[in-house]
Amino acid sequence: MDRPSAAEVGFPMARDMSKEIEIIINSTHDGIIAVDRDARITLFNRAAERLTDTEATEILGLHIEDVIPATRLPFVLETGVPEMNWQQPLRDITIITSRVPIVDEHGEIIGAFAVFRDISDMVDLAEQITDLRETRILSDAVFNSTQDAISVVNEEGIHVSVNPAYTRVTGYSSDEVIGQPCTFDITDGESTHLKVLRSREPVKGARIKVGPKQKDVIVDAAPIIVRGEIKGSVAVIKDLTEIMELTTELRQAHQLIRKLEAKYTFDDLVGRQENFLHAIEKAKVAASTPATVLLHGESGTGKELFAHAIHNASDRREKKFIRVNCASLSEGVLESELFGYEEGAFTGARKGGKPGLFEEAHDGTIFLDEIGIMSLNTQVNLLRVLQEHEVRRVGGTRTIPINTRVLAATNLDLRHAVQQGDFREDLFYRLNVIPIELPALRDHPQDIPLIIEHMIRRINQEYGRAVSAVSPKALERLRNYSWPGNIRELENVLRRAIINLGMYETVIGLGHLPELGPDCDQEMPGDFNGCADPDIEAIPPLRTVVEEAEGRHIQSVLKQVEGNRGEAARVLGVSLRNLQYKLKKYGIR
Repeated sequence: MDRPSAAEVGFPMARDMSKEIEIIINSTHDGIIAVDRDARITLFNRAAERLTDTEATEILGLHIEDVIPATRLPFVLETGVPEMNWQQPLRDITIITSRVPIVDEHGEIIGAFAVFRDISDMVDLAEQITDLRETRILSDAVFNSTQDAISVVNEEGIHVSVNPAYTRVTGYSSDEVIGQPCTFDITDGESTHLKVLRSREPVKGARIKVGPKQKDVIVDAAPIIVRGEIKGSVAVIKDLTEIMELTTELRQAHQLIRKLEAKYTFDDLVGRQENFLHAIEKAKVAASTPATVLLHGESGTGKELFAHAIHNASDRREKKFIRVNCASLSEGVLESELFGYEEGAFTGARKGGKPGLFEEAHDGTIFLDEIGIMSLNTQVNLLRVLQEHEVRRVGGTRTIPINTRVLAATNLDLRHAVQQGDFREDLFYRLNVIPIELPALRDHPQDIPLIIEHMIRRINQEYGRAVSAVSPKALERLRNYSWPGNIRELENVLRRAIINLGMYETVIGLGHLPELGPDCDQEMPGDFNGCADPDIEAIPPLRTVVEEAEGRHIQSVLKQVEGNRGEAARVLGVSLRNLQYKLKKYGIR
């Protein structure tokens, strides 16, 4: 049986539709479907044909659910309730549709129609916009968090964007700069932005001065090209002051870190007094094991000599012996030197990165002097090395296995430092496997003549002299002195005394000794006796006065900043590491 035509269905809209209205309906990009009161299709425009891939001539007069099973037009016919802007799938696309009942002049529902359109492209576009928004948020976060200053100008050379690091380097805020010409922030030199805009080529390593303080900076700039047209320029600004400071600090670090062949042995440790012999015997035991050793003693007691001797008596004697003074390096430099760093880990990092001293000392020994001054953050990294026998370079992700013997030394009471929270307890126990206490020189005075004899032989070789002895009175003076600087101070006194000797003199007398201090023997005769004048003994040395004043000033500043050590370091104009060292030195809590 033939299907009825639209006019035959009896739907007024189809019957009375003029040619003009038909053209309009078929010209719209929205699909339009109309049904009569029996839900039979009376209108199916060309957009509906395209979206459903169905010919109108084939389905006019059919029940709507036979053509579109998921349709809700029958529900709208039944309830008379319109449904607006519903999103639903249709075949392999997504549509948004509105369904409205058709009501005659008497209020009766005589049909319904749906208007729908393909929104797949719109969904894709919305997703792209969301992705773009997330990308923009991420790029803004990177732009604002990078430590290098960045400025962006448009094709006319006008600043359109700067990041927070730019403010730190130049001293100008974004409000002051945005909208200003690219020459606004330059106090000396030519704008790299202008060079880039003129040449359309990148500019590298340009050195200029920027900001109110005329900071020296190095600038790299590159053109912003969009579809072959230059739309602006972006510049990365590096503070040359920071680079120079870091370069200087690294150079100082290399001077302070001595990579040595251990040259001292147990034969160089001179002494016969029981407490000193006990330390030597313990060190010899330590040399036969791979265990970590903690050397403790006052400054100048010979901790480094013991470390040399332990290494030279161990099975690692043919490998490297590396000595690091932890108190002489800032936290960042100490970490990069100990553990190494990867390329790009920080401004000024060497291309290709650099292995750390733990890696260089593989199968050998590393001596960490003044370990009590090490920061808590560096302590954490050192603990991992001792526990896991591996290092991770600064800025790196991979771990590197190592086999390095650690000898550590300190003149601080680490147990007290642990109680105060200045030193990690777990690290203390890792280091304190074999503790060796080195006695102060005043605690084994009987060894002073032996040490003097040993030192004179060594100094003779260095100075080309032939000093043979110390006079009894001079020796008595040296034995009666308390030696606050220990063996290091004794060596200094002997060197100065030998310099005071005449060309043909071979015996050090009282007159050759430098001033020792108020605690030397006052009963010794002689006008040039090496002691202070009794009338001025009560006057403290200048160093003592300066240190006392420094300690009082630090305490005063700490009180003013309510104990905030970071703020105190800023006010005093010293690094936090230096301040911590002074707090320990003066016993300030």
